[in-house]
Amino acid sequence: MNKARWQQEKDSRKERGSILVMSAIGMLSMLLAVGMGVDISRFYLAKTELQNAADAAALAGASKLNSTPFGINDALTAATKVMNNYDFNNTNVSLPAANVGFAANLGGPYVNVNAASTPGVAPTIKFVQVTTPPSAIGVSFAKMVLGDSKNLSASATAGLSMPLNNFCNFIPLTVIDYDIPMVPGQTYTIRAGTTMSPSPGNYQILAVAGPGGVDVGFGIGSGVDACAEAGATYNLDTKPGLTAGKVRTGINSRFDDYSGSQLDPVNQPPDTNIKEGITKDEYLQGRQDQGPSTIYQAPSHLGVPNRRIVLIPIVKLAQYDQGRNTVTFDRFGAFFLRTKASNGSGGDIQAEYIDDAFAVGKGGYDPNGGVGNPLLRTPVLYK
Repeated sequence: MNKARWQQEKDSRKERGSILVMSAIGMLSMLLAVGMGVDISRFYLAKTELQNAADAAALAGASKLNSTPFGINDALTAATKVMNNYDFNNTNVSLPAANVGFAANLGGPYVNVNAASTPGVAPTIKFVQVTTPPSAIGVSFAKMVLGDSKNLSASATAGLSMPLNNFCNFIPLTVIDYDIPMVPGQTYTIRAGTTMSPSPGNYQILAVAGPGGVDVGFGIGSGVDACAEAGATYNLDTKPGLTAGKVRTGINSRFDDYSGSQLDPVNQPPDTNIKEGITKDEYLQGRQDQGPSTIYQAPSHLGVPNRRIVLIPIVKLAQYDQGRNTVTFDRFGAFFLRTKASNGSGGDIQAEYIDDAFAVGKGGYDPNGGVGNPLLRTPVLYK
């Protein structure tokens, strides 16, 4: 073998060795990049799940705001309950009270539940901010670069919307406006006997839930599956005749009374305080005390707060005449049911007018519709 050929083969062996080293380094770099991609994808997925939990908790908290200290505490409870339904990395997430803040303005400052629930501050609170506790997400492939785990967290802010002029889940009864300003804390008749009705035989029931008496019972027990605008006229018949039994079963389900009813405590749950003959303020105080007293009585079935607070259309007296007729919803009001409906075909159902600003379950604002009600808003996710 001549010298030139021997040198060529020697150089070739060196090149093959270099290529093997470079290939190994390239494969390692590629595996590291793929591993980082997998881990980062897991981080994005976990972050999305955390954000969903924070969003849901913030909305749940905002839905309980009602201008009272009790609403602040309910907001904390609701946010915590929703957060506890989530788990990450097979670990349940608990939400400390310190991670829930309250503010009068979207930009803050946000204060804790104790500061927000004071009587002077609670009426101003319009926003709830939830921050999830740090959750450790393990690193599988890129530990040498990213470490063993990364702590992730998410934050969300929800609050009350602009005043609503479109309302949902109201009950199919009406309050008559006699052109006298409504007074907060005063009771009003939402279903009267013959002697107090706008016309004999007309009981101010709206055929919006359906034409039959059973529909009336379910509509009053659950709220109707429909929406309506204040100031709009609807081709909804008012129902003449008694239908007293179905009105009674719908109202009384909110007081944990299902006798003679097709309603049930799962789909139409009672309130958490079913004590009759108390004011709205006493009802809230009783809920806080949670002990047998003159202002608190626990239901036998699992209760839901604020079931005794209902949304009712308010109709001008002139809208009613003899028998069936269509009506214009002048506006909507929130009312607190003080008592169950009595047995028999007569008697009144009385409810206390509420002027606190609070969140309703559903609703909206139509820029081409009527004037919004500043007291009634819906929870909205802001950021």
